[in-house]
Amino acid sequence: MNKRVTVVFDGGVLRPDVPLDLAPNTRYIITIQELQEPLPSGDAWDVLEAMTGTVDAPHDWSSEHDHYLYGTPKKATPDNP
Repeated sequence: MNKRVTVVFDGGVLRPDVPLDLAPNTRYIITIQELQEPLPSGDAWDVLEAMTGTVDAPHDWSSEHDHYLYGTPKKATPDNP
C-alpha cells in the first residue's frame, strides 16, 4: 500500500492534513519531501483562476487546439488566410 499525504510538522509531531486509515501501533516507513509550493486553497474555480495566464502558449491556442495537439491544418481566419 502506498499513500501520498501532505502533513504539517509542528516541531515534534507530523500532523496529516486528512484523516488516515492506518492501523494504530503499527510501524510505517515514510519519505519526507519538502513541499515547494503552497497548496492551493479554495474550490476548483479558485485553483483555476490562480493558474490563469501561467502557461506560455500561442495566442490562438484555444481556437486551434487540434492543430497544436494533433497537427491538423489551421482553420482559415483573417490572421491565417
